[in-house]
Amino acid sequence: MDLKDLREKIDAIDGEIIRLFEQRMNISEEVAKYKLENNLPVLDSARERVKLSEIYESSAEGMKSYTSVLYSLIFELSRLHQKKIINPTNELVERIRGAISDTDCVFPEHALIACQGVEGAYSQIACEKLFRVPNIMYFNSFDGVFAAIDKGLCRYGLLPIENSTAGSVNKIYDLMMHYNFSIVRSIRLKVDHNLLVKKGTKLADIREIFSHEQAINQCSEFLAGLKNVKVTACENTAAAAKLVAESNRKDAAALSSRACAGIYGLECLAESVQDTGNNFTRFICISKELEIYPGADRTSIMMIISHKPGSLYKVLSRFYSLGINLVKLESRPLPDRDFEFMFYFDIETPVYSERFPQLIAELDGMCEEFKYLGSYSEMV
Repeated sequence: MDLKDLREKIDAIDGEIIRLFEQRMNISEEVAKYKLENNLPVLDSARERVKLSEIYESSAEGMKSYTSVLYSLIFELSRLHQKKIINPTNELVERIRGAISDTDCVFPEHALIACQGVEGAYSQIACEKLFRVPNIMYFNSFDGVFAAIDKGLCRYGLLPIENSTAGSVNKIYDLMMHYNFSIVRSIRLKVDHNLLVKKGTKLADIREIFSHEQAINQCSEFLAGLKNVKVTACENTAAAAKLVAESNRKDAAALSSRACAGIYGLECLAESVQDTGNNFTRFICISKELEIYPGADRTSIMMIISHKPGSLYKVLSRFYSLGINLVKLESRPLPDRDFEFMFYFDIETPVYSERFPQLIAELDGMCEEFKYLGSYSEMV
């Protein structure tokens, strides 16, 4: 037989597989109705374990691992199908629908916003792009911003979450596990780091440079070219500029925004010293209440997945099967749990699509813990 004949045989088998799969799922619907009438759980782990063992034993020697993977997926799809019948919606999906209905049509122009740092921080610049008339309250730490939202002190908080050069801000992801909040918008801000000094200071005079650790990472090539210079991390780039301005030192400098030069009376000794000119930081705007504004096409979720082979694959397969684009996947270690992780996902799909509530309902039942962080749009 030539390749054409072989492919025709495969096509015929595929048609039969589809027919039998649909038949199996139809029977699964009847099983779901019986479980609903008799108040039985969807998952029968003992039966699945026995079935997988039987399938493994009855498979040809070279096919055992393939059939195990195949039937694990079939069982997963069957459970999801049964859950849709037993619980056609869930509390979270209804809460999201309520937020879509109750949120104002226009994003607010004015609000009290919590930011980390001091005047001149990049978070302030991002805040002024996001809100026309922002009222900013500064905090010393990212933890303080989350706490201000959690306690209702500020309506919104603005936090840097990732940089195109230095990567994710891990501290933010770690704090996400400890607070309840919703992301209502995000913004990408072009970041230019400048070497700021007191008037009269020359490059050869500098012995110590202050900045935030992310800015230091973003300017690694410039810093590597300096000789006998100590680099010290501090809580914020604007705080670094303020520290240099208020010190009596003529040998100190700060990596900070150009705006800080005017605010703190410093000179710009070197402009745009970051490693790449295409340097962007992404900020998220968070609130205590769930707010979903028109145009929301990005969703963030957090999940703790069972520590078993294939658990993450099963989650990722749902994005693929529904045609939903995954734009970010981040993992952070769980405190007090050895080598187990929290997974953070950013996905692209309109919150109004039919696929969205289906995905949320399915994922909610596929993990140990599920946290919906909000649906929003991103400003550039």
